[in-house]
Amino acid sequence: MLTSSILLAGSIMPLDRRRFLAVCSTAGLTGTLLPGALYTLAVQAEQQGNEAAKTPPQITNEMLEAAAAIAGEPLTAEQRTMMLDGLNQQRKSYDAIRALHIPNSIAPAIVFDPVPAGAVIETERRPMRVSKAPTITKLPSNLEELAFLSARELAEYVRRKRVSSTALTEMYLARLKRYDPMLHFVVTLTEERAITQAREADREIATGKYRGPLHGLPWGAKDLLAVKGYPTTWGAGGFEHQSFEEDATVVKRLDSAGAVLVAKTTLGALAMGDKWFGGRTRNPWNPKQGSSGSSAGSASSVAAGCVAFAIGSETLGSISSPSTRCGATGLRPTFGFVPRTGAMALSWTMDKLGPLCRAVEDCAIVLDAIHGPDGKDVAARNAGFAWNAEFDWRTLRVGYLKDAFQASHPEEATKPPASETETEKKKRLAAERDRAAAHARREYDRRYDQAALEKLRAMGVDLKPVALPKLPYGDMSPLLTAEAAAAFDDLTISGRDRLLTEQSADDWPNLFRVSRLYPAVEYIQGNRARTLAIQQMAAVFQEVDVIVTPSGGDQLVATNLTGHPAMIVPNGIRGSDAPVPPKVDDGEDDSIGGPGTPVSLTFLGGLYQDAKLCAFARAYQEATGFEKIHPKLG
Repeated sequence: MLTSSILLAGSIMPLDRRRFLAVCSTAGLTGTLLPGALYTLAVQAEQQGNEAAKTPPQITNEMLEAAAAIAGEPLTAEQRTMMLDGLNQQRKSYDAIRALHIPNSIAPAIVFDPVPAGAVIETERRPMRVSKAPTITKLPSNLEELAFLSARELAEYVRRKRVSSTALTEMYLARLKRYDPMLHFVVTLTEERAITQAREADREIATGKYRGPLHGLPWGAKDLLAVKGYPTTWGAGGFEHQSFEEDATVVKRLDSAGAVLVAKTTLGALAMGDKWFGGRTRNPWNPKQGSSGSSAGSASSVAAGCVAFAIGSETLGSISSPSTRCGATGLRPTFGFVPRTGAMALSWTMDKLGPLCRAVEDCAIVLDAIHGPDGKDVAARNAGFAWNAEFDWRTLRVGYLKDAFQASHPEEATKPPASETETEKKKRLAAERDRAAAHARREYDRRYDQAALEKLRAMGVDLKPVALPKLPYGDMSPLLTAEAAAAFDDLTISGRDRLLTEQSADDWPNLFRVSRLYPAVEYIQGNRARTLAIQQMAAVFQEVDVIVTPSGGDQLVATNLTGHPAMIVPNGIRGSDAPVPPKVDDGEDDSIGGPGTPVSLTFLGGLYQDAKLCAFARAYQEATGFEKIHPKLG
């Protein structure tokens, strides 16, 4: 889930991802319901009247009139009569395609490309240049003292044979087993596979075959990545025993780098939030709260010192949001940088795989290992990623989203109706108290955003104010839910969506049904609007190389639509004076943590300029050291 805002009825309302998608889907359908509404009426007719005959339902003049009324697009009797033959023929084509039972792994015959016309993408792949070897001490008597080290530091212990991969793997497996009952971040331990890999890593390193800085390091895979021999559950009820016969491309590449897979980590059901079929993944800083999601277990396990790094995914906030809540460092790469072969598809034009780590350079090292086309994911681009830890970040032009750092205004109190009952009054006053509390939390956290700008200026950064293009990003978000509904069409049609844990109006089963009413014409129009966003965002990045922004807000929606990379870093710990969190964490706001919980900051980069983005974010991280603070687990 994530915190976002959209303009509704003239006011800014904070929304979690589920509510955001639900509202945006509804908003996007206004005035465009005709095709879907008509089809739905026909299906209802089939279920009620034609079931025994097993004949395809015929769309009638009465159905067409009702659908037009729902859509708010009145049709004349002559127009309706003229349309009927074509609509009934079109109805048959739906059934023919549905009869194919197309699996989730099959992408549409359209490919999203975030690169505007005329842009040149560097394709040269240069060797990675990591930072100078960190100073390492002798191995502690308690190996768990290494648990919160960065991957770069752990790599040096392994490379210099101060610790074996087997010992490190066993340590992390023990921590996963110890803290999973509290944090619920593991779907499946891959212990047998891990021990085999670790022993092989030790054997290779002993003979001088060192594969690089991920060799021998234990990691966790978000459980939407296929791993042969283990379930791939997608976090969803009804999929608990699903498995695939081939590893995901990312898994294969990390195997080749010598990394050791120790666990398949949790995700909210079908990549929404932090609630999965086994419970709710928790925030290591405050286990009474959820970890946010959907890369829930990946963020929680990294922050809890239970893996060296993890892989997550983001469609609309699923790396950003749990990184913020759990205090991890997360990289959402440029769309198309990392192939998604073997990963669950939610939105073919928005899904992105990326690392969650304890430090920025860790993310760069992992991205170096997993990026590049694989010949299967048609959206994966041949773009170069050249991590250079010595890159002079001072040469970069840096902007900041000025409006996003400004103070927010509290919402005005709702004017009570003339005939308000006592029950209605209590609900209204409770809602006003909740809004006031949310505003107080946002204003408290703003001091960390402001401090970040001051720190950057102290580092010598000349911050240039910039603004997002003024476009209706929220109204483009039905593109996501429409693609998701197509990806899980069989789930909806078969009725198996009832097996999913969450069944509210804001959850996938209902969102999938709502999205069936999103017409093809409006989907195309939404993508045309998205082209405008790509073009106008490209103009912004002509002026700057990196943009500094709070982690929530409109930028999150905008940059996921345009495919730009983002680096999310810890930005401090809330003090004892922080507003207390609400008694119930309903997943609506990533800023609810309360005293002693982390806040984050986001850096945005140009398309396929992920290496420069990492270089700048690393400079900020080295100047602040917030990534070195970790939760005190019981």
